[in-house]
Amino acid sequence: MTVADQDPAVAPALAELAAACGVATVYADWRDRPVPVSRRAVVAALAALDVDASTPEAVDRSLRAQRDRPWQRPLEPCTVVRGTRGAVDLRVPEDADVVLVVETEDGPAVTVDVPSTVAERHGALVRRPVELPPLPEGYHRLRVTVDRETTEATLVVAPARIPLPPALGRAWGWMLQLYSLRSARSWDVGDYGDLRTVVDRTAADGGGLVLLNPLHAETPVPPVNPSPYSPSSRRWRSAVYLRIEDVPEYAAAPDDVRAAVDALRPPTRPERVDRDPAWTAKLAALELLWPLHREEDLAAFRADRGVDLDAFATFCVLAERHGVPWQEWPPGLRHPDGDAVAEVRQESAERVAFWCWVQQLVDEQLTGLGSDMPVGVVHDLAVGVDAGGADAWALQDVLALGTTVGAPPDSFNQQGQDWGLPPWRPDRLREAGYAPFRDMVRACLRHAGGLRIDHVMGLFRLWWVPAGSSPAEGTYVAYDSDALLGVLALEAVRAGALVVGEDLGTVEDRVRDDLAATGVLGSAVLWFEREDAPGEPPFVPPDRWRELALATVTTHDLPTAAGFLRDEHVRVRAELDQLGIPVEEERERVRRERELLLQMLDDAGLLEACGGDEVLAMHAALVASPCRLVLAAFGDAVGDVRQPNLPGTVDEYPNWRLPVADGEGRPLALEELLDAPGVRRLTSLLDEGLRSTTSAVR
Repeated sequence: MTVADQDPAVAPALAELAAACGVATVYADWRDRPVPVSRRAVVAALAALDVDASTPEAVDRSLRAQRDRPWQRPLEPCTVVRGTRGAVDLRVPEDADVVLVVETEDGPAVTVDVPSTVAERHGALVRRPVELPPLPEGYHRLRVTVDRETTEATLVVAPARIPLPPALGRAWGWMLQLYSLRSARSWDVGDYGDLRTVVDRTAADGGGLVLLNPLHAETPVPPVNPSPYSPSSRRWRSAVYLRIEDVPEYAAAPDDVRAAVDALRPPTRPERVDRDPAWTAKLAALELLWPLHREEDLAAFRADRGVDLDAFATFCVLAERHGVPWQEWPPGLRHPDGDAVAEVRQESAERVAFWCWVQQLVDEQLTGLGSDMPVGVVHDLAVGVDAGGADAWALQDVLALGTTVGAPPDSFNQQGQDWGLPPWRPDRLREAGYAPFRDMVRACLRHAGGLRIDHVMGLFRLWWVPAGSSPAEGTYVAYDSDALLGVLALEAVRAGALVVGEDLGTVEDRVRDDLAATGVLGSAVLWFEREDAPGEPPFVPPDRWRELALATVTTHDLPTAAGFLRDEHVRVRAELDQLGIPVEEERERVRRERELLLQMLDDAGLLEACGGDEVLAMHAALVASPCRLVLAAFGDAVGDVRQPNLPGTVDEYPNWRLPVADGEGRPLALEELLDAPGVRRLTSLLDEGLRSTTSAVR
């Protein structure tokens, strides 16, 4: 029996309260069928927003509070406008003396005329809409003085649209799981030196971009979480990927220190990527090199990155002492603003500086990568962070730490998904002027030509799962997508970067419309490009795909091309009890799906053009589409049947631990991989195909 069976229906008053707070009481599933949400899920989501709905009386009180909330202050805490003009609402006494001033980010203050127009009344207060004058893009301050009492708020003026790079026609590249690309110089994990090798080779081959798995920072205490989508921080980057020999301090070290560092290199484990030995060795090497650090360079880096860097470094020091999660630390250390934390920062100043230096080294090894490509390096933004990690500690006041996010059941993940990540609180984000979101996006766009946003629907709504419930027993909570898209657009334009949204799965129609209007490219995945007709839908021919999209055959959460052809994803999910239907029924569904896909490729003439090579024909479909960006995976080029991640599992499957291997399961070193016949064939297909179509879209 499900929670929905046990709970009474959502009463009208509770539904009204939920709607006022952006909590869904019904949603459309992946088949576009309405699904009612249980009362328990609704009440739990409201509780995570500090809204009491535990009893009918509490619902009534909370409803009154929600209706009164906008009238508690003369200005909303944050207003985001798109384009150079917009409006704000003032809620003030009707006869009050009101002065409204905009303090621009880099310019003079602007006094705004307040009209006498009354749009709404609430007791002794009135709402006055105020048209703003033309303003420069940026983060400004609104200051309203009502009868000598002043209130401040944030005003974000954002561009209406993110433009594509002016010289960009169509571009191809590789999507990488960096850890899986190990060279002769790697310390058992693909590293930033290997990334430079791939970027340089891609550019030399005519490619325009490289898309990475998230490089977000891990908590630097073993065991290191292997998932790049459950990071400790999205504002800082992974030190596990450092190439020690490329650190300037290594080059400057005396022979005996370099020899001691070299001796730390761990042996490579051929079948698995094991981060713990690699990180333990790299940390020991960094500690040997620390006495040689460049003091002036470090001081300049710390000054540039500000207090947030020191906070992250302090978290690293505390994690070394007390482990993780931070919720189990001594009480005085559980909030970054505590006096005990300040004492640790002072008494451990050198170790704090060490962790700042580690981030400096990471920043240096990413500087300039892909700068000579049409797009360059595209970084990936995970949907959330580890609840016990650095960002959850530093930003706990704007996160709903009592719940997690995931996805409702769909055709592939038939039991739903719980990613174990705490979501942003939409109300707290607004109160903070969206600064936490801005800082995260800005950090991810550093040294980037683009940003891919995983589960981009999270800018509109997220599936919140109550503690102790299954993923199917959650509900959607809405976000101010206009505000988030505005901040995203402003940061992308300032960075000169493009943005791609992973808009796969259960997607509301308005999501793709709003993303397209903002200039965010969508995701076109071969498996999912299907007709919307009922029944068993055939695959859509590639010439009918979206132009403003990034096209791939598959993703890290889906079967590889070879795995799809060999039913590997059916076999693995059946063995791990991940199917929601009998295995023979799933196998027959996949067989029919494969037939339809190959039929589409045949009808389009792609199978014949590729000499019957089915994997090559799949990629030829990407080339035949109008999509502006086309990406391939090295694993697909060499016949790897294993997908990088199997949603719904943690340790049952070696998620994020698999090196790239050939069709026989033999791991391939990066040097061999880049010259593998399958990689060379696919490179030729992509480069020749896109060069022939690029001039048509410029």
